[in-house]
Amino acid sequence: MDNIFIAVIIIMAILLVALIVLLITRRPGEVGIDEMEGHEFEHFCAKMLEEMGFIDVKVTKGSGDFGVDILAEKDGISYAFQCKCYDKPVGVKAVEEIYAGRDYYERMVGCVITNQYFTQPAVDMAKKLKIMLWDRDYINFSDTDIFKN
Repeated sequence: MDNIFIAVIIIMAILLVALIVLLITRRPGEVGIDEMEGHEFEHFCAKMLEEMGFIDVKVTKGSGDFGVDILAEKDGISYAFQCKCYDKPVGVKAVEEIYAGRDYYERMVGCVITNQYFTQPAVDMAKKLKIMLWDRDYINFSDTDIFKN
């Protein structure tokens, strides 16, 4: 019985140390990807796109953007991106919006980026409309170090 108690105390101490280290090493003002608000997520994605080699990356004005949050270019291909920072799967509305926005801004490719996943109807619609979908697994936000200057 004493061995189990000691093991539990050791495990709790290790977890406490890990939490303290995490809190100490977290950069001031850094917010986890799932806690970001809409505009913050858009700027996060814009910086991520720049790190991925996109050029001429511009975040649109917000309201009246026709479903497009970011305009960018890579390898001579023009892109329109919509960014969705949600706490649930992203549905067909986001696909419809970027489809319309892509054409409005006369871009070659439309893409929805999310910190979550997409519903099956959204995946089916995106395939039909030739819209790219980048979910949290595709982007792998944990490997993206955009917080460095």
